[in-house]
Amino acid sequence: MVTVSAERIDIAAETMAMSGAGDAGALVTFSGFCRDEEGRLSALELEHYPGMAQQQIARIAEEALERWPLFGVRAAHRFGTILPGEEIVFVACASKHRGAAFEAASFIMDFMKTKAPFWKREHLKDGSVGGWVESRATDEASQGRWQKR
Repeated sequence: MVTVSAERIDIAAETMAMSGAGDAGALVTFSGFCRDEEGRLSALELEHYPGMAQQQIARIAEEALERWPLFGVRAAHRFGTILPGEEIVFVACASKHRGAAFEAASFIMDFMKTKAPFWKREHLKDGSVGGWVESRATDEASQGRWQKR
């Protein structure tokens, strides 16, 4: 299940929705939050390409299901104005063993950071608005480790 929404992500509810599969021995979750950037950030603005963002995340989740023996995947991503301390993204992967669940969750996050059509801009406490934030080389390098050989 994939959601892209301006609404807050209920991390507890998302996690509970993944638990209870009788054969699952592992449930790995990741929650990403907005940082205050050492007190200088008042909010983060996230824009997305409607429809395309959810479709791209769903494609990434489907690829994870093909690559690892998973029982299920959940991914949620927010857009709009996000305050420091609020959640931006959530990923959960259930599997029989922890290795597959950890790898799949990391794979999904690496691809969401680099391939899902989201753009972010910082709103600073001094009232100014920063430019659109460029992707980092480290994000691209992390995503590159998943290329099929």
